[in-house]
Amino acid sequence: MEKIGRIAAVATLALVCVCAGARVASAAGEEAAAPTPSSAAAAASLQPVIVVGLLGGWIHADNCCDHIVQLTAQLNREYGAGVRAELFENHQREQARDRILALLDLDGDGAVEQDEARAARIVIYGESWGASETVTLARELGARGIPVLLTVQIDSVAKPGENDGVAPANVAQAANFYQLHGILHGRPEIRAEDASHTEVIGNFRFDYRRHPVPVRGASWFARTFFRSHVSIENDPVVWSRIEALIRSKLPAPAAQPQVASVTSPR
Repeated sequence: MEKIGRIAAVATLALVCVCAGARVASAAGEEAAAPTPSSAAAAASLQPVIVVGLLGGWIHADNCCDHIVQLTAQLNREYGAGVRAELFENHQREQARDRILALLDLDGDGAVEQDEARAARIVIYGESWGASETVTLARELGARGIPVLLTVQIDSVAKPGENDGVAPANVAQAANFYQLHGILHGRPEIRAEDASHTEVIGNFRFDYRRHPVPVRGASWFARTFFRSHVSIENDPVVWSRIEALIRSKLPAPAAQPQVASVTSPR
């Protein structure tokens, strides 16, 4: 009987060890499957900040007089690999969305994983119809669990079927610049879908009847019938504020290469 008792004790001890090992293995498997802070941090360190500009009206991407075109080129020159500034015409929202998804897909498997989505750092801004598409694009990213750092609307004109007055909950901060005169004028107020997630930095009004600005690159028709609308899109005060907002979300600019000085032989 004593021998049988010893055998039973050994068997019980072995069973306990097996169960404990199974629990450890199960926990390790769950831990491996769950996203970890370190993997999210690694994804964030690899991903550039994505800045998407959406042009207004019938402005083309090769219009070098447009401030969005100019700022896109400037950011790419200054920031190198740390920032990807992308430019789209306002009817190219789907292309803009697909480009963002491709940039977030670091492992190239054709899908944006949870870690990749959470590590996203995205700024979207646009003028006129492009401002309306800014909100719609941010909303489409939110449906995929992708956060947006900042949206900026410049004299936003809603496209049919779009709601440009509500910043979706995946947007951390939103700003609205507008004027109220002429046939075309911007939305005077935007609000947050969820104020606990989104800060509306402000609805900033400008008046170009009292303070006209030079309008460059606009057609005679636009200058005649949409004067105030194209004025806000060309106002250097507006653009200095927009640029400051965007740059506040970016890393330090890439170091500029230094040109070695040549000393003339004596």
